[in-house]
Amino acid sequence: MSVCICCSKSSLDFRSFQFSQSLIFAIEEINNSSSLLPGVSLGYKLYDTCSSTAMGVRMAMAFINGNLNSKLDEPCTKPTQVQAIIGETYSSVSMAIAQSIGPFSIPLISHYATCECLSDKTKYPSFLRTIPSDYYQSRAMAEMVKHFGWTWVGAIRRDDDYGNSGMAGFTAAAEQLGICLEYSLPFFRTYSQEKVLRIIQQIKSSTSRVIVVFATHWDLEILLNVFYEHNITGYQWVGTEGWISDSTEFILDIKPLQSAGSAIFTEFWEALFKCKYKVENDSEDTTVCTGQEKLSETNNAFTDMSLMPIFSSVYKAVYAVAHTLHDLLGCTRTCPTKKQPDPLTVKHLKRVRFKTKEGEEVYFDKNGDPVAKYELLNWQTIEDQHEFVTVGLYDSSFPAHSRLAVKMASIVWAQNKNEVPVSVCSESCPPGTRKAVQKGKPICCFDCISCAEGEISNMTDSIKCEQCYQDYWSNTHRNECVKKETEFLSYEETMGILLTAVSIIGTFITIIIAIIFFRYKNTPIVKANNSELSFLLLFSLALCFLCSLTFIGRPSEWSCVLRHTAFGITFVLCISCVLGKTIVVLMAFRATLPGSNVMKWFGPPQQRLSVLAFTLLQVLICVIWLTTSPPFPFKNLKHYKEKIILECQLGSAVGFWAVLGYIGLLALLCFILAFLARKLPDKFNEAKFITFSMLIFCAVWITFIPAYVSSPGKFTVAVEIFAILASSFGLLFCIFLPKCYIIIMKPEKNTKKSIMNKVPVNSFPLPPLHK
Repeated sequence: MSVCICCSKSSLDFRSFQFSQSLIFAIEEINNSSSLLPGVSLGYKLYDTCSSTAMGVRMAMAFINGNLNSKLDEPCTKPTQVQAIIGETYSSVSMAIAQSIGPFSIPLISHYATCECLSDKTKYPSFLRTIPSDYYQSRAMAEMVKHFGWTWVGAIRRDDDYGNSGMAGFTAAAEQLGICLEYSLPFFRTYSQEKVLRIIQQIKSSTSRVIVVFATHWDLEILLNVFYEHNITGYQWVGTEGWISDSTEFILDIKPLQSAGSAIFTEFWEALFKCKYKVENDSEDTTVCTGQEKLSETNNAFTDMSLMPIFSSVYKAVYAVAHTLHDLLGCTRTCPTKKQPDPLTVKHLKRVRFKTKEGEEVYFDKNGDPVAKYELLNWQTIEDQHEFVTVGLYDSSFPAHSRLAVKMASIVWAQNKNEVPVSVCSESCPPGTRKAVQKGKPICCFDCISCAEGEISNMTDSIKCEQCYQDYWSNTHRNECVKKETEFLSYEETMGILLTAVSIIGTFITIIIAIIFFRYKNTPIVKANNSELSFLLLFSLALCFLCSLTFIGRPSEWSCVLRHTAFGITFVLCISCVLGKTIVVLMAFRATLPGSNVMKWFGPPQQRLSVLAFTLLQVLICVIWLTTSPPFPFKNLKHYKEKIILECQLGSAVGFWAVLGYIGLLALLCFILAFLARKLPDKFNEAKFITFSMLIFCAVWITFIPAYVSSPGKFTVAVEIFAILASSFGLLFCIFLPKCYIIIMKPEKNTKKSIMNKVPVNSFPLPPLHK
């Protein structure tokens, strides 16, 4: 059996020799194994494509045909002798070879071709690889760049299928993660000086400090030299090179390579140690090769182990072929035959699944790709030596949040700094702000705009501010929603305490006056002013003072209903009493005229009935209001954005203004009647005080209407309480204070004679006195 490996570049490319060593080591290990292909030996042939697409296709076709010396114009007549081809190193050459050998169904297993395009089985049906596709590498690089907080990066790509495809994959993954490319520049080592200078100028004028590179080590070496010449330093490079491993001994064991052919070994040895086996007479300065030189004491491309994972990829490719053949032959303790088996196919290889000595599981997916696992390498200078140090791992088989693991403390950044470099177009927006993209620039270039009132953002780089819920409001930093302050007139605040105190004082004064009147109920001044209506008026005034307390405190269903109905009914009761007293004054005057018997039509029963009738009408209005659309507690969110006003919604505005209008109508009627009776004899001078009290009452409530409508929040309630207290005190003081003054301070005037003597003789005729 035979396996072919296609190496690259010239015959003295040391990396190709490293790949060859890997293949030879794997094949000899398999041939010496008693468990894998027992009794069957694998053969191999090494062939160099010289990194040429044309040469690769030509020699692959000739190799498949079994005639390595055939010319281009000769037909392919011999059947294939190879089971698989392991190679090629470069994606462009692999693409050409895979398309050429596809119709022959011979597997081409690459150890280094990473172009994502090779996963397309419609174009490359026979291609497989043991190195992950650039799709995963691009994704891993984008996630790593995001992990380090770099959102504004530059990019340089090799100007071929490998670089363009890889960079396209990185760009797509970066956009999904919110990473922007400031520039993406193509480069090839054959570019003219003018093109290279344009690249340098572009990088010099950029603001990003991280450069992502999809290029070979030859391209990178040229770029670094150009950067050094133009003094461009301080950039963090992110590249696609290198992984490392621990097992390096087999690379330095040259004996298997020596047995591969004396001619190639001699040329390799002379190039490696810069010596000659045969020295000409005129070459005195040339070192003679002894064959005992030690590879471990040299430092060159062949002993560079930075591409150890690529050697491992060659190793795994050989073992994949061996395990597939093992299964095809049905080997147990020994293989049943030593005959050439049926040709291997991609279908056979895709079914293989095995573990390496290190425990790594190897298999191919439907596109012929392996599971993507990467080591993150950091290029460090240790004791004047440049070394790749493993600082992290990436495994695409893990969940998205745990694919990348990085040892941050082990990384040495650009210019030997220990801090992660910053590469952003705009600084991160702190919580409480949102990002606003700058016009004409990528999404990574933005301004930070503070969230509006009532909106918050509680994370860095938020793209929008979230509206707080209805009962919440943003704090001063706009990074948290806090419960809105609720506002209502409470008993604990100063205004509530003062109004409560005034209400209680008014009630207390009313009770004192009632006690005084009760104590002196048989005196002429109390009798002359209709004592029954006076006591009823004092009772209603006490209720008016107390009903103002229902307006203080947190609104509830019962308090909202009680405050408006109690206010409406008690005030109608109060005004009805005053109206009754006013009518009594007028009727009493009419009764003093000769032949008048009007008082019998408005005696005490009629007075009580009139007060009851006026009050029951207000009760009826309130009942209709409460049954149709009663008042209810309400959260007012419109007046203030940052706080909630707890208030009693009227329910039916018509009901409220009907109650208020009825009170106003009675007050106006009372005022008119009292005004008409103001010039009656002093004996009936209560009309003057009623007129003045009604004037105060009407003035207070007329002023109340605009103040009530325009006052915000709890001040609306305060205005209503103030109107209740002011009008109540007006009635109390104007009607009862003068009488109390005479009763307490001037008792000598509280006699029938004194009251009768105040009436001018010529003013009005007095009715005859009856015994």
